[in-house]
This record gives sequence, C-alpha cells and structure tokens, in this order.
Amino acid sequence: MNIIIQGAPGVGKTYAAKRIAYSIMEEKDEERIKVIQFHQNYSYEDFIMGYKPNEEGFVLQKGVFYEFCKEAEKDLDREYFFIIDEINRGNLSKVFGELLMLIENQYRGEKMTLAYDGSSFSVPKNLYVIGMMNTADRSLAMIDYALRRRFSFFNMTPSFNNDKFVDYQREIDNEIFDDLIKEIKELNSSISKDPSLGEGFCIGHSYFCDGKDREFSDGQWFREVIDYEIIPILNEYWFDEKSKVDEWSRRLRGVLND
Repeated sequence: MNIIIQGAPGVGKTYAAKRIAYSIMEEKDEERIKVIQFHQNYSYEDFIMGYKPNEEGFVLQKGVFYEFCKEAEKDLDREYFFIIDEINRGNLSKVFGELLMLIENQYRGEKMTLAYDGSSFSVPKNLYVIGMMNTADRSLAMIDYALRRRFSFFNMTPSFNNDKFVDYQREIDNEIFDDLIKEIKELNSSISKDPSLGEGFCIGHSYFCDGKDREFSDGQWFREVIDYEIIPILNEYWFDEKSKVDEWSRRLRGVLND
C-alpha cells in the first residue's frame, strides 16, 4: 500500500507512479489521483489539519491528505492514489505525525484521535501512497527510519537499453541523436564509477524522450538539452572538479560539431 520510487533525475519516476495507479485502477481516472510535492516548509498543518489565518483571526482547516482520505473513504470499492513528489524534502516525522502508524497495512481503517480537534480519523484501506525520491539530491538527509520501514522501496535506473527506448531511437533515425545517446551512456558509466557519485546520479532517459516531433536539421533541440539540462547537472555533480565538467561539456557539444 505504501511504496517509494527512487532514482536519478530523468528516469521517469513521475511517469511510472501514474502508470502504476492506472494499471491497478484498470482505467485512467485522474479524479482518484492526488499529486503533491513536499518541500522543507511543508508541515502537518498543510498535510492533515491546522490553524490558518483569515480576516477574523485563525480558523481550523483540513489538509490535503485528510481531505483525500475522506474522499476515498466514501468510495471503498475503488482504489485511490496519493502521490508525493520529492518525499524526502519534507520533515517526514513532523508532516505525517500520528499517521506514521495509521498508514501501516495492519492499521488501515483503524481510528485514531487527531491532535488538533480531538476527532477520530483513519487512513482507508483503498488508499495507496506512492512517494518519489531523487537519489541525486545530496542536500537532503537520509529518509527517516520510522518512515522507511513503513514503505517498500523500488529503484529506477536509466533505460537507454530498454527495448522501447531502442525502438524510439530507431524511429527517430538521426545520426546525431545516436551519437549523443552513445556519449550519455559513457557519461553514465563515468558517473557510476565515481566514488563520490555512483549509479544514483546517472543521467536519465527522459531528457531525450521529447524528440519524436522535433526538427533536427539545425541541431537546436540537441543543443538545448546539452546546454540547459545536462551540463548544469554536471556542474552540480563535479562542482569541485571543473576539469571533468569541461571534458564532458566538450564531448557532448562535440557531437553537434562532428
């Protein structure tokens, strides 16, 4: 019922999360999916309930997870999906509060008294929680152990050798694109072997999945992907090794000049 999809930038975590929901639903129903994103200031008051200011002072407001649980509770014969992007960016123990116990499978549907208003609340058995976590975000602490043991973790890696990506690459049928993907694979090999980085920092395939309807004659799309998406990532990875950034910038841009 609770999973976290983790992987490097651009491996398709958000895409996969929604496809998991659709496959379990056996249909595409956006009304039964709620997507939010955690950040450092996200709080229990935003997630469950809390007092918020208005014109007359403060009023107790229900949070996004509370409201979505109530929706799912009215429709127990169908599955609902709560998707949390950047789940490790929030202070998880603080955000979830007493829900750390309620989201466990064995406690689904059991009532607990909430701290703010003393009301009873439960997480329904038909609500799935899917979190997404960027393994390349080094500014964040490790995910709280109390939450980690309540989720199953699944790793996603770049899929340049996947049959569907190979078919997509063949359909594009562009020599520059082929050369660029070859360089990205070698770049990922270098990143994987770097002791300060590793596989969790590899460049994902989704950066290159928007090419089917592109015009390739002037190389503009390739240039934009390299200059505005890939190289900035490399600057973050090797901020203290400028020579590596320069080498790979030269190699990637060189694909366009050959």
